[in-house]
Amino acid sequence: MENASPPSILIVGLDRYGMRACVRLGLEITVVCGGRSWDDGQVAVSPEVRVLLVDDHTNPEAVLMALDRAGLTDRAFDAVYTTDENALVMVGILARHLGLPAVPPEVAVRFRDKAVQKREIRAAGLPTAGVRVVDDVHDVTGITELGFERAVLKPIAGAATRRTSVVTSVAELRACSAAYRAEGTAQRTFVLEEFINGEEWFADGVLFDGELLFCSLSRYGDPCLTAVDTARPLHYRLFDPVTEAWAYDRALPLVTAALEALGHRDGTFHMELFHDPATGALTFGECGARRGGGLTQELVHTKFNVDLAECAILVALGRRPQLDIKLRPEAVGGSHLLAGPGLLYDCPSATDVLALPGVEFVRMEWPVGGRTPQGGGTAQRVGQFMVVADSGERLQERFTAVWDWFDARVKVVPDGLKTRELRELQHVLRPEARFGDALWQ
Repeated sequence: MENASPPSILIVGLDRYGMRACVRLGLEITVVCGGRSWDDGQVAVSPEVRVLLVDDHTNPEAVLMALDRAGLTDRAFDAVYTTDENALVMVGILARHLGLPAVPPEVAVRFRDKAVQKREIRAAGLPTAGVRVVDDVHDVTGITELGFERAVLKPIAGAATRRTSVVTSVAELRACSAAYRAEGTAQRTFVLEEFINGEEWFADGVLFDGELLFCSLSRYGDPCLTAVDTARPLHYRLFDPVTEAWAYDRALPLVTAALEALGHRDGTFHMELFHDPATGALTFGECGARRGGGLTQELVHTKFNVDLAECAILVALGRRPQLDIKLRPEAVGGSHLLAGPGLLYDCPSATDVLALPGVEFVRMEWPVGGRTPQGGGTAQRVGQFMVVADSGERLQERFTAVWDWFDARVKVVPDGLKTRELRELQHVLRPEARFGDALWQ
């Protein structure tokens, strides 16, 4: 039919690559966006996209009221989609209300609640860490032993390693509890997970009707917690499926079994694993029923010619993605650009970083004039970059070169300085300028 309307999709939260895919596919696009994400201003929105602003796009009440105000209550959307970790369960509920296919809410819960997730993995006979629920992290007086020699304390439905720490005693647990209570954290339900040693691997892929259509495998240079605790930039690289086929042979059986155990059949996923180099054993870490964060989209597209966002949109529409995999032989990796705590006075631009050897993509995420990201976790960064090299060793050299170059040029005004100290800092921030009390001759 020549005048048939294009398919219509409801996107919850801003997703630059998801929106781009929808525009390319000729869809009619409605995006529901919370005020905090909108105010951030980092994700550009094309004129083809209709935006509905709400207080909180993870809240079903806010989303349904926005749709009603816009006269879209009876709108027959063809799909609903999100890549926002915090909106997964809500989107499952919303999709069921609208009569649309999506990850069911009971399945989405398995990908949000870390205790439930590991229960399902253990029930399937797969290796994973032990876990204990902390009902209220503000009050742990009832806990007299950790249950593990070392444990990782984290929110039961957290993301990006925020408020994640290693504890080795009840005293350390109580110290964390006191800090969170003083801070007045909104997140109260936490878990204590058994600490697993080993390299951290992660898998990113696409499922359609229960079939694994594609999977890439990567590893962190340093474990996430090590990078956060030592203030080192997080960095990671993709395994090559030809020269490092052993890694895929080892990981894919656990990946597919874990996805089946959790009931994920359609969409993208990001799964973390622990690898013991001494034995070759793999242990399930955790998994999200959405596209991986960081530069996952860019790295996978560069290495494999697979657009994960477009795949996710097609699956949401009930269409099977037709992949055209073109393997790039070079080593491909990504990393963070960091700055110390304080006011970001100046830093290199994306164009400046992109001019460095091997750098093929840069995203500067924090504006000059703002205070650098606080609160810890892998989101504590001012930018990200992707590098390509002819070997893993050369890739690491390029990571180091970019970090050193950036560190020498980023300028931060630390918080808490006295006026005299600020005057002295001016000579560092602007060495070409003259400041001070000059005597008249």
